[in-house]
Formats: sequence, C-alpha cells, structure tokens
Amino acid sequence: MSKTKAARAGDMYETARENPYVQRLIEDEELRDSLKDAFEAAKGAYGRATGNGKGAVKAVTSDKKVQKEMRKAAESLQEANERLQSKPKKRKGGIGRLLLIAVIGGAIALAVSEGARKAVLDALFGAEEEFEYTSTTSINGS
Repeated sequence: MSKTKAARAGDMYETARENPYVQRLIEDEELRDSLKDAFEAAKGAYGRATGNGKGAVKAVTSDKKVQKEMRKAAESLQEANERLQSKPKKRKGGIGRLLLIAVIGGAIALAVSEGARKAVLDALFGAEEEFEYTSTTSINGS
C-alpha cells in the first residue's frame, strides 16, 4: 500500500529539518541574504541578456551591465558558499566575559585607590591595630 500525500510530505519535512544545510539556512540570516542577493542579481542579468534582442551570448560578452550583474551574483554565491561551509559563529559574551571585565576592573581599582587596597586587606587579614612601641632596654645598659 502506498503512502498518502500527507504522509510523504511529513517524511520530506522531517528529512529537510534534519539536514544540516537546511538548519544553517534557517538559522543564518546572512546566508539567506547572500542567496537572495545572488538570485536577484542573476535574475536581473538574465532579464537584461534575453530582453535586449541581441541574443544572450552577445549580451553576456558585450553588455557591461549584464557582466556586472553576473559578477555580483557570483560574488554573492561565493559568500553564501563560504558561510555554508564554515562553522556557525558562536555568540560571544555572556557570564564569562562579564566576569573577566569585573576582575580587570577590580584589579585596576585596587592599583589606583589606596582606600580600596586598605579595605580589601582589612577584609582579608583583619583591621590593623595601632600600637606604640616602647623599648624595655635602656640606653645606659642598666
């Protein structure tokens, strides 16, 4: 018994969702933009090459605007290809970066401010006690 159209469509959907290239296309906005730019440039070049009455080969070899559109399409496709083959960029930042900035800021504050250094040392080792030193020995040796 053959599958129904809905079942086949469901299978195709699941296969597409599992494909890593489809996943990248869904997640990567710059990849989609590159593909869209390539399509629009190729469409413009095709329309200009076939709509001028000279013939497509002559238009491609002599029309500068067609060549420019084709170059733009090729560059956009190359960019999309590079984005598709590279690993997705991970978002930088988060708690690790915030913690690093806090540590660096604290170190700078300790280096610059004597009051901050004293407060940290008092917190770590306890407050210094002021005392006056008196010698138990005399100058005469007695």
